[in-house]
Amino acid sequence: MTSPVIHRVTTLDLAVRPVLWPFAEERRAEIAAHFAEKQRERPKIWNGRVLLGRDPVFTGDRFAATYFETDFASFLAWRDWGFPDTAVFNGFGMGALRTSDGAFVMGEMGQHTANAGRIYFPSGTPDLGDVRGGALDVPGSVVREIAEETGLTADDYAAEADWHCVVSGRAIAMIQILNLDMPGDEARARIEANLARDDEPELSAIHLVRDMGDLRPSMPRFVTAFVERQFASR
Repeated sequence: MTSPVIHRVTTLDLAVRPVLWPFAEERRAEIAAHFAEKQRERPKIWNGRVLLGRDPVFTGDRFAATYFETDFASFLAWRDWGFPDTAVFNGFGMGALRTSDGAFVMGEMGQHTANAGRIYFPSGTPDLGDVRGGALDVPGSVVREIAEETGLTADDYAAEADWHCVVSGRAIAMIQILNLDMPGDEARARIEANLARDDEPELSAIHLVRDMGDLRPSMPRFVTAFVERQFASR
């Protein structure tokens, strides 16, 4: 497997355009059957509209790509079947919450979600609510996902200007470091209190990553590659 590559950029130029996806059209019946099986396993997942990317280009401090709309069922089948259309990638924003004592805050996805048991930074596949002026608003998506998953708002952290774009297989994670003015234990307690007030939180647990020994196999490779780079640069 190819090791992840990290590009550090300041500009995200992600146009959203109408694109016909042959994979979704030609395998519609198989996709529907696959999604029906997934819904039997996890009845809470739903077939909403999401955005996937194509034609990624890194030039200097700029990342450019084209995004198009499709349904979650097609995305899920494409992912589960080993990414048969290699012209497409899953590109999403992630908020790397970092506490005042240097710990990264990650959430473990609940059993009712499509990524049950996986541990990573707050994030989500972009959807139509993340489109602004014909472009994908990744910073806005990050703020929204953090609020939905942890209860924290933009007033709780200071976002760094750079984006760490981790390319790992057919995934491109656009990670922005968000500095919290509180130590790790306080941040975890606050988020856990927010989760306790939610009838059905997306996260089942909060994990603090203070050093390499805190990394887990249930963390995606693009997350561990980013954390390894951050710890190496300390």
